[in-house]
Amino acid sequence: MAELPPSLKESLANSKCEYRRLGKSGLTISVPIFGCMSFGDVRTLPWVIGEDEALPLLKAAYDRGLNTWDTANVYSNGASELIVGKALKQYSIPRHKVIIMTKCYMAVGETPDVRHYFQKAEVAKSKDYVNNWGLSRAAIFNQVEASLERLGTGYIDLLQIHRFDTETPVEETMKALHDLVQAGKVRYIGASSMWATQFATMQFVAERNGWTKFVSMQNHYNLLYREEEREMNRFCNETGVGLVPWAPLCRGHLARKPEEFGTTTRSKGEKEGQKGSHGTVEPDLTIIGRVAETAEKYGWPMSHVALAWINKRVTSPIIGFSSVERLEEAIAARGKVLTDEEEKYLEELYQPKPIQGHS
Repeated sequence: MAELPPSLKESLANSKCEYRRLGKSGLTISVPIFGCMSFGDVRTLPWVIGEDEALPLLKAAYDRGLNTWDTANVYSNGASELIVGKALKQYSIPRHKVIIMTKCYMAVGETPDVRHYFQKAEVAKSKDYVNNWGLSRAAIFNQVEASLERLGTGYIDLLQIHRFDTETPVEETMKALHDLVQAGKVRYIGASSMWATQFATMQFVAERNGWTKFVSMQNHYNLLYREEEREMNRFCNETGVGLVPWAPLCRGHLARKPEEFGTTTRSKGEKEGQKGSHGTVEPDLTIIGRVAETAEKYGWPMSHVALAWINKRVTSPIIGFSSVERLEEAIAARGKVLTDEEEKYLEELYQPKPIQGHS
């Protein structure tokens, strides 16, 4: 067999991630996906990472082959998208070598203290945000144009609707998304947390009209929150929709022992302001203990146990990183698997939980 060209050998050596097809689409994405929710402006949320720290992390990810980056228009009111766009420009990263995932639905505040997450009713009544949130044709087009400008790119690889819009006809939403694909501004479309019936309805409307269908579902799923297994995951698996879940490590609970909870700015805020949240109560604490026990048996970081479990069940999990060390730790979970007995040991204590993410 002929010797590989030096450039290809170098490329393969630096391709540290696994790559998988996104559902039954032809798009290939990295495992894991870099979640950029924590990038932006500290004035919007106290735990976000500013540009000076975020840019080198994106460069480190790209250098290691972690080429799929997930952001949203609403993250830090557009600042996350600006950072992603700046990384491409500052490090001369060829646009076709990265997959950019972003989202539309929520309003982007014109000042840091306007946050649609917490002020939905008021934003809906404001003259400055009418037709700039939701999934109407006008809102989708306005949001996508703004995202393209912030990202500094001519197209979005995967545009995801962040939530379901109960006020807009499904036909209007799906036709608008289809037209963006036809125009070349968006290449694929996906959806995020919603009821399975809502997602199925949108898919059926698109199929009936010959419009572009969703290729992905970004839902809330991890070893401590498995409500999506009832309907959404099953529907997606049976119809060829790729799962790219958020919070696969349950906000870090599956990556550290309970006594370490509250050691970061974000987890400290959760500990003080969200008492009783999942990951902090039984049976979750015992499940976390079993994750730690399994990790110790193999000599793995705890995160590798949680990722080995979820990587078997989804296309690729979305993980946020605050350091190169954490990034490399997640990549190093590649190829790790658990036995059936170990999976049962981790799963058997699970108890149903209230819906989180779209209720």
